[in-house]
Formats: sequence, C-alpha cells, structure tokens
Amino acid sequence: MDHREFVSALPADRLAALNQTADGPGLWHLAGHLAVIMVFGLWITQGWCLWPLALVGQGIAICFLFTLEHEATHKTPFRSVWLNEWVGRIAGLLLVLPFQWFRYFHLAHHRFTNIPDKDPELGSEGWPETRRAYLIHVSGLPYWAGMIRQLVGNAMGRDPGDYVPERARGRVRREARVMLALYGLAALSLLVTPVLVWVWLLPCLLGQPFLRLYLLAEHGRCAFVANMFENTRTAFTNRIVRFLAWNMPYHTEHHTLPQVPFHKLPMLHAQMRDHLGVTANGYAEFTARYASHLR
Repeated sequence: MDHREFVSALPADRLAALNQTADGPGLWHLAGHLAVIMVFGLWITQGWCLWPLALVGQGIAICFLFTLEHEATHKTPFRSVWLNEWVGRIAGLLLVLPFQWFRYFHLAHHRFTNIPDKDPELGSEGWPETRRAYLIHVSGLPYWAGMIRQLVGNAMGRDPGDYVPERARGRVRREARVMLALYGLAALSLLVTPVLVWVWLLPCLLGQPFLRLYLLAEHGRCAFVANMFENTRTAFTNRIVRFLAWNMPYHTEHHTLPQVPFHKLPMLHAQMRDHLGVTANGYAEFTARYASHLR
C-alpha cells in the first residue's frame, strides 16, 4: 500500500475529523514554547549558574520555531487565518526565513518530495554524502548565508524561485523589505544594549546545528520516489522533542496528509503506523547511522 491508497481507504468522516483545525491546542502549545524561550532568556540575562549552557537551550527553542512556521504555511496550527499568518511571520523574522517566500518554497517541497531537480529542499547537491559536506551542512552556516542572500535578493526584486507565482512576487518583495528594516532597527538597538546578541543572535547560531540534524532525518537517505511511505521518515522520539518540533517527528504522517493539524498527528500515526516504510528509533540512532556511511 502506498500513501495514496492509504488516504483513499480512510472513511470520509474520519478524514474530516482529522482535518478539523482549532485555535485552543495551538495557543496552549505556543504558550508553552514561548515560556521555554522566556525562561532561558531570563536565565541568560540574570547570569544564573551555568548560564552559558542556557545559550544552547535558548538557541534550540528559538530555532525549533521553524517547525511552527512550517506548519503555519499549511494554515494548520490554528483555525484563525490571521493567527497562522502572524505567528508564521514572527517566527520567520526570528529565523531570517521570510514567511511568504517560504510558503511557496515549502509547497514545492511537498509537491516534489525528495525528487532530484524538482524538490527545492534538495538543492543542487542533495543530501551531504561526505564528512566535509556533512559538517558544513550541520554547522548551519550555509543556512544563514543562503537565507541572507535570499532575503536581500527578494528585497531587490530578483527572481525568488520559479515556485513563487507571479501574483505573489510583490508580496514577497515587500515582506523582505519590511524584514530588512526591522533588522536595521534591531542593529541600532545594539548601540544601547547588547541584550539581543545574548538572547537571540548567539543562541540561534548555537541552536541551528540541532535543527539541521533534526531536519536531516526527515528525508535524508530516503528513496527518490513519489510514495510518501518511502521518501519520508517518521522518527520515534520522546515527548520533549515532539513538543519542541510541534509533533513533526510524525513526518510521514504529515506528508501523507499535510492538512492535518499538528495536535492530531498522533491520532493519524496510530492508524498509519503499520504502513510506514522508513522509520528511526530516535535521532541519536539516525545520526549515528547516517554518519557511519559518510565517505
């Protein structure tokens, strides 16, 4: 059975129930995620015991807002459209990941998941296969450099990618210009206080490698085929990781039915588990296995 046959076999009422969105679960989850960021931020600014370790925790918590922004591109974390839009924009601002542009980039990824020369997530070089490429990829530095180039290019009106339709290019350009203006204001604030360096910029640099390792498990070393049961990996992990990642470790489930909100993915997983083709027993196991096959 492939993912299309699985979806076709689902009763209509069950599918409708899985697709139903709500504001409550997303707001509670967002409150918890922001609370983690605020606690780490307070720990850092107050200089409490072992505060340098809090920089890493803060970075992980902020960088994993990527999974929330990703969900917002599907308009699923909340029922309210405006909540999805504004939460996605703010997360994108923190991550230098313009929300309007990323929506089209990500929809192309869903349309051509893991298909070389079509899936924009694969890029021109695909997943890293050498130790050098792996270390560079996991460092997160190519991400920051790439997103800064993309943001500046969008602001200047350059081609944002053939996956961005003509009707959306004006919005993408305006979004980039607003983001650059806000970054300019943030830079000016550093003349008064370096607090943003300690609670945002430095933590993000330290946290990005953890996000890169997490994201590599979603499709890395999966088959270059159209079947979501073969080109996407679900990782069995603990509640902390599932919380920070907004249940996206259930990634085959998400790709099979991307309209299902994050809080219902465990329910979908319960129905899909016996059909999953690619899984990992945690991210440590996946990382060790991936690294052991590098050239």
